[in-house]
Amino acid sequence: MLYFTKWKITFVLAVCAAGLLFALPNVFPQKVLDTLPDWLPRDKVVLGLDLQGGSHLLLEVDVDTAVRERLETLVDDARSGLRGERIGYRNLGVREDALRVEIIVKEEKEEEEGEGEEGEAAEETEEIDGPARIAAALDVLEGLSEPIATSVFTPVPVQELEISAEGNVLEARLSEQARLQRTISAVSQSIEIIRRRIDELGTREPTIQRQGERRILVQAPGLDNPERLKELLGQTAKLSFHLVDSSMSPERAEEGRPPTGSELLYSDTEPKIPYLVRKRIMVSGENLVDAQPAFEQISNQPVVSFRFDNTGARRFGKVTQENVGQPFAIVLDGEVISAPVIREPILGGAGQISGNFTVESANDLSILLRAGALPAPLEIIEERTVGPGLGADSIRAGAIACVIGLAAVLLFMLFAYGRFGLFADIALLVNLILLLGALSLLGATLTLPGIAGIVLTIGMAVDANVLIFERIDEELSTDKSTLNAVEAGYRRALGTILDANITTLIAALVLFQVGSGPVRGFAVTLAIGIITSVFTAFILTRMLMVLWLRGVRPKTLRIRRIRLGAQVEEGA
Repeated sequence: MLYFTKWKITFVLAVCAAGLLFALPNVFPQKVLDTLPDWLPRDKVVLGLDLQGGSHLLLEVDVDTAVRERLETLVDDARSGLRGERIGYRNLGVREDALRVEIIVKEEKEEEEGEGEEGEAAEETEEIDGPARIAAALDVLEGLSEPIATSVFTPVPVQELEISAEGNVLEARLSEQARLQRTISAVSQSIEIIRRRIDELGTREPTIQRQGERRILVQAPGLDNPERLKELLGQTAKLSFHLVDSSMSPERAEEGRPPTGSELLYSDTEPKIPYLVRKRIMVSGENLVDAQPAFEQISNQPVVSFRFDNTGARRFGKVTQENVGQPFAIVLDGEVISAPVIREPILGGAGQISGNFTVESANDLSILLRAGALPAPLEIIEERTVGPGLGADSIRAGAIACVIGLAAVLLFMLFAYGRFGLFADIALLVNLILLLGALSLLGATLTLPGIAGIVLTIGMAVDANVLIFERIDEELSTDKSTLNAVEAGYRRALGTILDANITTLIAALVLFQVGSGPVRGFAVTLAIGIITSVFTAFILTRMLMVLWLRGVRPKTLRIRRIRLGAQVEEGA
């Protein structure tokens, strides 16, 4: 028998009241919301780029730089390998897109020291014939190559390097499979880091998706400072800590050649200040676990405080302990931010970066360090700023479409099913309130396709009621009592309603998972609309019908409907 306990009625009313409470902030202006107590909901529905405007960037990942950096890392490994085999070499380095090295093939014992990549000396070689030296050097380079699995179905991994020899000059370059794998990895990693950086700005639901082989589309709705976004995404943010080389002045290094193992870098300020730093990275920014803007206690100047993980803390503590009194260069993207002198060992794994920071620049640097370094630089290919004017027009058109669709459905249900259509109309209005409240509560982004999802939800929301009413009518035709017919109609229609809505919900979840941007906006409103529709159509209308039946207690029940021009009057 139809029966609603008091706690069920209380639950349904509480859900409807909560939906109304979370939906109301969308009606009031922001000035009114700012005056409300903190315990009241004040979040509005977040509008997407197509509705409120924002920044649109098309970026391209500089994969060639990533490939070159990989080859640069192989230089040290090649140097160590050749020295370990006591093979003489000269001119070791990266030329264009390949690692090149010239092997010394003189048969007599080499007394002179061959010149290396940057003037460094090659190891003294033993008396070995030329072909054997070339073969041994090829083995060293082949040992540097890492196997690459192009797919899970590839039985034999592909080698990373393609090695060739022309006389005594050896070359090692990345294979096509290795370049493709590095491209895919660089783009995927860049997308994740871009998402972290934009999330730190407080921008909700940015659109970040891959386009083509190397390009990334970034859309940040509501961001009123696109230049700041460009600055954040334009920096690679590779942080490293180096010891300063005091064996030669930077001015002398500028005039001649820096010592072996050192390089000349410049400050990030104007005028540029030269620093002679050692190439070896003492501590890498990869070991950072946190970075926050702060203020220096004495000068009250903005600084960036940082903290290392356990590995970074040990390395940082060891370096500072062994080099007290020596300058320590902090390098970001090839520029020296600062080069403070180590006054005492820093064993806690935490420190601070000082420089000519403003509050905003210190905050931006903290965002970059927390998000991590990009695997390769990003180049801005296309830049557009979307104004809110288009959004206002879209919102107005979408609102008009919603109102027209809602009015048409309400009138049709009222005309087709009379009193029961009124119950369905009440459920439909509550459904829209719950949908708007859920969007506000979850902080979901409403896009123009999302508005289309709401319009679609309006049409779909009454389907369940139509199924229920048809079932009740069929049960009434079998001469069942009023209460039994209504109970049987709801019970038998439930399976059909769940089947139809679950399949649509699965499709919405798939769209949300594999889609991006506007597609996800449509999937969000569709999924939430399905859940609220089932609640209002099956539970709320059932409660309304039960309360009406128990209050009026009609002896007969006929549902008015339209079918092929025929009309059956409703009676109570």
